[in-house]
Amino acid sequence: MDIENNFEIGQIVYLKHDVEQKPRMITEIRIRKYNIVYEVSCGTDYSVNKDFELSKEKNPLL
Repeated sequence: MDIENNFEIGQIVYLKHDVEQKPRMITEIRIRKYNIVYEVSCGTDYSVNKDFELSKEKNPLL
């Protein structure tokens, strides 16, 4: 099975909808039947997001 993911573990990303644009680290990649989700951490907080919610760069417009 070949899996094409957009982000790597340890990579710093930003949530597109986060007005504070805090840097978050990819800490887990979960392979599901129909998609891939990424666990991202910022300090003691974490969330699970799909790739379209993440960006490699800050959004300066927020």
